[in-house]
Amino acid sequence: MSSAAPRTTGRDHLWSVDEHLEDILATVRPLEPIELQLLDAQGCVLVEDVTVPVSLPPFDNSSMDGYAVRVADVAGASEEFPAVLEVVGDVAAGQAELLHVGPGQAARIMTGAPLPPGAETVVPVEWTDGGLGEGPVAGMRARSLAPEGASGYVHVYRPAEARAHVRAKGSDVKAGDRALEAGTVLGPPQIALLAAIGRGTVRVRPRPRVVVMSTGSELVQPDQQLRSGQIYDSNSFALTAAARDAGAIAYRVGAVADDAETLRSTIEDQLVRADLMVTTGGVSVGAYDVVKEALQSVGDEDEAGSGIDFRKLAMQPGKPQGFGSIGPDHTPLLALPGNPVSSYVSFELFVRPAIRALMGLEDVHRPRTTATFTADKALTSPKGRRQFLRGTYADGAVTPVGGAGSHLVAALAHADALIVVPEDTESVEPGAEVEVVLLG
Repeated sequence: MSSAAPRTTGRDHLWSVDEHLEDILATVRPLEPIELQLLDAQGCVLVEDVTVPVSLPPFDNSSMDGYAVRVADVAGASEEFPAVLEVVGDVAAGQAELLHVGPGQAARIMTGAPLPPGAETVVPVEWTDGGLGEGPVAGMRARSLAPEGASGYVHVYRPAEARAHVRAKGSDVKAGDRALEAGTVLGPPQIALLAAIGRGTVRVRPRPRVVVMSTGSELVQPDQQLRSGQIYDSNSFALTAAARDAGAIAYRVGAVADDAETLRSTIEDQLVRADLMVTTGGVSVGAYDVVKEALQSVGDEDEAGSGIDFRKLAMQPGKPQGFGSIGPDHTPLLALPGNPVSSYVSFELFVRPAIRALMGLEDVHRPRTTATFTADKALTSPKGRRQFLRGTYADGAVTPVGGAGSHLVAALAHADALIVVPEDTESVEPGAEVEVVLLG
């Protein structure tokens, strides 16, 4: 949760991108750890070292379907002079009572089954006649169809060294080893390891709950009929998907009309399920920019430390931004501009790092690299503004997609990178090296 109100400055102060992000990350704190079931912990950050209670595997077991035998009994075996051994029964995976393999004997064994007492090695079934007496076989017959395969005699055509095709106890991890360390993000392989060592629950920082809502009386839900002056609400869908991609549990709220009281009551209703709130639209200087109207006085009515600070940033797109906290728990709220590209770029630069910080991740940023700028002509950029242009990145080169307009959703859909043009750069020539934020 947030720990303090954001810094505020004079109304005409132009914030840099770095100042705004620094303020957000200084305010947002990782969520408190909780104990979760393994599948519920997917994508979460581990907050404690996990020690292995039992070795993996917990016993010597076979890595092949075949026969468990003594080394001396198959020494010198060949197709011309096979070793002939008495089959004393089957050893299946999960079997509790084990057979004993004595001199001249073999136990038919399945992959994963414990190596029975007396046996020293495993010969694959392909090295035997499978008990049929008709030369090498490709596999075993199903026990239900041929139960006699667990008795009789087997011909072995090749020798085997000691402990061949045997997985040793503790060969994966040993009891007392550290399986995972604090700070690990739990993906499918980590969850598999936790399950394998018997952990049903784990202590993690939970995935943050993010509520996303768009504002604007012109917004209509997809699949509804558009009337004159209306557009479909794409922002709430884009940012909800982006929040999920960042690791959050995201809730999308239907577009809220341009009415300050309606917006304020909607936000207050959503606080119960939010660790972070994100709004889009209504943060500029128009007469109907209701987010500012609805939230600007929150700090006067809530507990000390709450309040939303509306700012102008030296960036393009995304100049108008709002940030602060709201409600009794000082829930962080980021108010983004309403133009689709502005809101998405703002999400990548400010909201995504906030989500990752709530999760307790050390690296909260998208990867960045340098690339060769490829285009037919020079790129212009406004002086004093850090510009973020959509682009496609491949093989060390980046190409702009679409123009600089903050409404160009189609171009955004084809971009996998943001081209960063610094505040003091007004032109970027083809072939120049530029900084690139990788989105994919």
